[in-house]
Amino acid sequence: MKLYKANIIFTREKDRFEVVENGYVGVENGRVVDVASSADVFGQQVEEVIDYGDRLLIPAMNDMHVHAGQYRNQGISMDLALLEWLNNYTFPEEAKYSDTRYARRMYSRFVHDLWRYGTMRTATFATTHLESTRLLMELFREAGMGALVGKVNMDRNSIDALLETVDEAEAANEALIAEWNDPDSLVRPILTPRFIPSCSPAMLRACGEQAQKYQVPVQSHLSENLGEIALVRELEPESRFYGDAYDRYGLFGQTPTIMAHCVFSEGEELELMSRRNVMVAHCPTSNINLITGIAPIRAFLDKGIKVGLGSDISGGHDLSIMRVMVYVIQVSKLYYQKFKDKRFLSLSEVFWIATKSAGSFFGRVGSFEPGYEFDALVIDDSDLNHGNYTLPQRLERFIYIGDDRHIAVRFCRGQEIPEPRILD
Repeated sequence: MKLYKANIIFTREKDRFEVVENGYVGVENGRVVDVASSADVFGQQVEEVIDYGDRLLIPAMNDMHVHAGQYRNQGISMDLALLEWLNNYTFPEEAKYSDTRYARRMYSRFVHDLWRYGTMRTATFATTHLESTRLLMELFREAGMGALVGKVNMDRNSIDALLETVDEAEAANEALIAEWNDPDSLVRPILTPRFIPSCSPAMLRACGEQAQKYQVPVQSHLSENLGEIALVRELEPESRFYGDAYDRYGLFGQTPTIMAHCVFSEGEELELMSRRNVMVAHCPTSNINLITGIAPIRAFLDKGIKVGLGSDISGGHDLSIMRVMVYVIQVSKLYYQKFKDKRFLSLSEVFWIATKSAGSFFGRVGSFEPGYEFDALVIDDSDLNHGNYTLPQRLERFIYIGDDRHIAVRFCRGQEIPEPRILD
C-alpha cells in the first residue's frame, strides 16, 4: 500500500466538503483504502509514503460531453446559433477526420490538453470515421486515461462526407465493441447516435438494439435548442416529447445513458429521465455560446437525476472543467435571478457534480471513499497567496483564478499519468 500525504479535499455528499489537513490517502491496487489524519491507521502494510507537503489533493475531473473531432474549432464562430454553426463550421471540420494523419495530429493534442487540465475520464464523441475513432481510443489507452469513446452514427441532415448507411454504422459499431468492450478496460466504446435530427428511425433502432445486445452505454443530445425540439417533433410525430423518441428506440436508460444539455427538459421528460437513471451532461459554456438557454440543474438535483459537467468542445470554448465549474455557478445565479424558486448552486455542489456524480458513470470514481478508484490531482497553489485561508477557500481560489500550471501531479486508477505525446 502507498500513502499520499497532503491537504485532502473531496465530497461524499453534495452539500459539504470533506477536509483532512495534512492527511493521508491509502491506495492499494489502484483503489482507495481509506483517508485518515494519521499514518498509524494503516498499520504495517505501508510500502511507501509520498509527501506532497502543503499542496492540495483532490479528485480528478470528469468531462461527460466533449467532441474530440471539433477540437481544432475551439473559439470559432461563437456568434452563431446551433444548427447554423453545425452546418457551416462543425460538420466540415469533422469531415477532415477521414484522413487518419489529420486525426493523429489533432487527437494527440486533444488527449494532451485533457491531461493538462486534469481531466482523467471522458465521455467523448469522435466522428463517423471508424479508423480515426480507433486511433483516438489507442491514444487514450497509451496515455493511461479513462474514456468512453463513441464513433458517431448519422445518416441524414448532414453533409455527404459524414453520412453513412445503417449497415455501415452497424458494422463499425460491431467492430469497436468486439475490440474494446472489456468492462475492466479504462477505454471502452459508447454507442453514439449524434441526435435524432441526424439519425433515421432505422439508425436509431439499430443503435438501440446493439446497445442492449452488448450492454453498451449510450450518449447523445437532448432538448438543447427550441428549433431542434420543433424539428424532432416533425421527424418523430408519434413521440410525446424528445426523450420519448429516444426511449422508443431503446436509447434512454435501457443501458447507462448520458444526454447532453437538457436545457428545456421538463414535465414528463424529467420524470422519465429520473425513472431511467439518465445522466445529464450540463454544458454551460456551449449553452451560452450557441444561444440555447440555461439548464435547470437545481430541478434535476431535486428529482434525483444524476448530473455531470461537459466542456462540449467546440460549442463550448474551454476544455478546463475547473473553469466550467465557475460558469455553472454563474449561470445558476442568473437562473435564480429570473425564477427565484430555485436557489443557485454552491461550490461544494458543483465540485461534487464534477467529481463524484460524474464519476459514477465510470463506476466507483470521483471520491476518496474506501473502494473508489484513485483518480486524483495534486494542486500546488503556493503562488495564489493563500495566507490564512481555509482549505475549501484555497480550493475555491484555485478553481476561480488558478490554471493547469498549478496541477503538479495527475493520477488515474492509481497510476501517475505522465504527459502524453503530441504527434505530428
